[in-house]
Amino acid sequence: MSIDLNSRRAFLKGSGLGFGWMALQSLQAAARPAKRVIFLFMHGGPSHIETFDPKPLLNKLHGQPVPESFGDVQLQFSKFRESPILGCKRSFARHGKSGHEISDLFPHTARHADKLAVIRSMHHDGFTHTAALNWLNNGWPRLGRPSLGSWIVYGLGSESDSLPAFVVLLEGGIKSGPPVYSSGFLPAKYQGTVLRNGPAPVLNARRPVAMTEAEQRELFDTARWFNERHMEPRSDDTALAARIASYELAFRMQMAAPELADLSKETAATRALYGIDVEGTSDFGSRCLLARRLVERGVRFVQVWSGSTTGTSDWDGHKQCDTNHVQIAARVDKPVAGLLADLESRGLLKDTLVIWGGEFGRTPTSDGGMNGGGDSLGRDHNPYGFSIWMAGGGVRGGQLIGRTDEIGLRAVEHPVHVHDLHASILHMMGLDHEKLTYSFQGRDFRLTDVHGSTELARKLT
Repeated sequence: MSIDLNSRRAFLKGSGLGFGWMALQSLQAAARPAKRVIFLFMHGGPSHIETFDPKPLLNKLHGQPVPESFGDVQLQFSKFRESPILGCKRSFARHGKSGHEISDLFPHTARHADKLAVIRSMHHDGFTHTAALNWLNNGWPRLGRPSLGSWIVYGLGSESDSLPAFVVLLEGGIKSGPPVYSSGFLPAKYQGTVLRNGPAPVLNARRPVAMTEAEQRELFDTARWFNERHMEPRSDDTALAARIASYELAFRMQMAAPELADLSKETAATRALYGIDVEGTSDFGSRCLLARRLVERGVRFVQVWSGSTTGTSDWDGHKQCDTNHVQIAARVDKPVAGLLADLESRGLLKDTLVIWGGEFGRTPTSDGGMNGGGDSLGRDHNPYGFSIWMAGGGVRGGQLIGRTDEIGLRAVEHPVHVHDLHASILHMMGLDHEKLTYSFQGRDFRLTDVHGSTELARKLT
């Protein structure tokens, strides 16, 4: 689907529900098991070796050189052939009827083992954070491409007329910044909207006390009239059209956003399920609960970030990888489990696709301090084989898909490239990744470039 947005009227007509009706007619890939997505993004790159992909051989080879049979790979900081094998301190146990092997970092999430489809064979070739974050979020290692959330909203639109279709919940700064949730060359209205922590998720969302709703409506109508006159000779200015639409959305959000962020309306039991403390301090649990509140109000794509470059640590375990993961996993485990349980109890899990993962995994070898910030108990970046899991949205839980080699270095069985992951996510949303295109600078672009297979979707569903 390549849509000509040169018509102002055509664009503004799509400002509310988007192009969902066109998606249903021209892009439908299959029956749509998933209506919405919650992407729990573990910023910094969690170690698959310490989480969902146990490798007993590492402890046997701890401190030894990597066997020659595993070859060589390029890493960001360390030199693979010169770095010794680093064992794993975590213990793994089998959980549920599926027998998923899950690390002791996630005792709460492990109770939902039979809901999870664990993919152990993810891979790409971006061994820096920026490239890897772009791969996972934008389907391309360099800046400028639309994000996954933007593509989905472009294809399906929103089910809400009072909230953005694509919402981002950050813990703080991220290594590659706003481009990972931007709309790229898609119209600006498809970019992710960042909601702040706390009771005021959107700045200046409340109507001025001295102004009535009718007075404010008149103000917006007047501004819209002038903006539309201004746009008459500028019909191809999608940024201006998006700004006009954003004013309308802002008006509706003034009532919706404060109520949305008021977690005190949730029961004590629900708040406890997410591990939220008595005062309701903003944390990962609050963001996960907010994600549930967003999707039940019609938001199409919500990305919840764990880890930050400012103020709190992320999953970037160059130094003391095990200690790093113990600390940060303790902050996310109960909220993630609570989210799965809460979605299921409300009948939302069946058509909400939940994704957990980061931009890459970690090496089976020691970082060795070669980057100046790591140490002998840290692990370098590893994009050649790592794990994510998916649940809900039509996913058959209890599955284990793919495998890395005996030391967790490379995906060796049923490898799943990021293009395949994105193609499959779109497929589960009822979108054909080969038809969901946008014409830009003389070429039809798509999320998966000229690649991607939906085999993963067929395995998952």
